[in-house]
Amino acid sequence: MEHFTTRDVTRILDLPADKVRRYARADFMAPERGPRNEYRFTFHDLVLMRTARELEVAEVPPRRIHRALRDLRSQLPAERPLTALRIVAEGDRIVVREGDTTWSPESGQVQIDFRVADFAADVEPFAPDRGERPWDDDDRTADDWYELAFSFEGSSTREAREMYARALELDPDHADALVNLGRLFHEEGAFEEAREHYERALAINPMHATAAFNLGVVLEDLQQTDLATKAYLKAIETDPTMADAYYNLSRLCEESGDRSAALRYLRSYDQLTRTRGPRPG
Repeated sequence: MEHFTTRDVTRILDLPADKVRRYARADFMAPERGPRNEYRFTFHDLVLMRTARELEVAEVPPRRIHRALRDLRSQLPAERPLTALRIVAEGDRIVVREGDTTWSPESGQVQIDFRVADFAADVEPFAPDRGERPWDDDDRTADDWYELAFSFEGSSTREAREMYARALELDPDHADALVNLGRLFHEEGAFEEAREHYERALAINPMHATAAFNLGVVLEDLQQTDLATKAYLKAIETDPTMADAYYNLSRLCEESGDRSAALRYLRSYDQLTRTRGPRPG
């Protein structure tokens, strides 16, 4: 069975990595784990996450999304290919069609309509023609290596890591390179390495909101929720528009029993996401 990494899913679905991980921890998902504890998603998982994204864009309440997708997951055909399916809104139901067969995993007004076959075409792995490896170019600056590494992330994580390392050889205080290199470690399940890189970036630039947010996510993965909360608070102190930090804070407060704070952060998240509108595409 073909599996997809967190990085693959971010490219295919145009989702930030932290949201992919949030979906992975949801009760309608059950992704496998790889040898380094990294997530390994199936095409079924991608279909569920794609559906979740469309439901969120349609402003369906999260509780109803989870209920609908729990039911949908249990009803998706396990042995047959999904490409013949079409998931649509029909009246007050989510309807799944497969040839002449139609079923509804739940009831409720929704706003989705996509053919899984069309979506499958977007999931096909691809890699740009990179040409020769550019390791002999000694004239590149740290910023040059950083930009080149970023362009390689979608096709070769190993080479991207090497390029970020080259950038850091030239400029050990390149906070953005530290954050991106940390993220690559993070996506592979190397949580301690990721944490080290995020903390180094914050030591260099305490106002780096992305470093603070990513640190919060990896601290959650390390089950250090108190420190994760502090990191998310640092992120929104630095960037009050970082909506996903409010969402994660809301979830952590809910889990700890502080419902008042959870509601406050969730309201901030709702206001910010309503202002910025649905993600393009």
